[in-house]
Amino acid sequence: MGEGRPVIPLQTRELGRTDYSDTWRAMQAFNAARSADTPDELWITEHPPVYTLGLNKRDVQPPLRQDIPLVETDRGGKITYHGPGQLIVYFLIDLKRRDLSIRPLVSLMENAVIALLGQYGIAAAARADAPGVYVENRKIASLGLRVRNGCCYHGLSLNIDMDLSPFDAIDPCGYRGLEVTQTRDLGIPADMATLSAQLKTLLLNQLNRL
Repeated sequence: MGEGRPVIPLQTRELGRTDYSDTWRAMQAFNAARSADTPDELWITEHPPVYTLGLNKRDVQPPLRQDIPLVETDRGGKITYHGPGQLIVYFLIDLKRRDLSIRPLVSLMENAVIALLGQYGIAAAARADAPGVYVENRKIASLGLRVRNGCCYHGLSLNIDMDLSPFDAIDPCGYRGLEVTQTRDLGIPADMATLSAQLKTLLLNQLNRL
């Protein structure tokens, strides 16, 4: 953070496993109720199996399986899957207060995941045409945000140790044939708790420099 600028408070909440819709509504309520003095927050969680469809519904095919609920939500992007073993980090950030726009925030999120994977010797990259993080063209992290009143919510998901088969029933993030991967399949031995703590540290370090 620049010299002489006040420190902007940032809190983290470890929520455990939470229902997607309940957490989404809680983010909306937090955003609606916040004031100029409300600390920014990161919410760390995982969800039971759920497909989520963002605001970009163009050419999106419905899931081929009916045993997993589909929630139409207000984040950016198209369709994706969340389930146990996938790390979720939600960003409840006052963008105006941090003089931050969406593209730099997306890059910050992507760079933190890339740095995390790099600590384990895995080369990953972002793509300009499709936000997220990729390892050899297989997607390992997805991003989606919503901005209201100069503040954002929603965030990123990182596949760690999950059943990836539900992705086969959709075009992940709207891309037909897009393959996905996860840290376990890349040979990373660390568990959810370890990777969550490491990613949180990377994110906080970057956010606190703004």
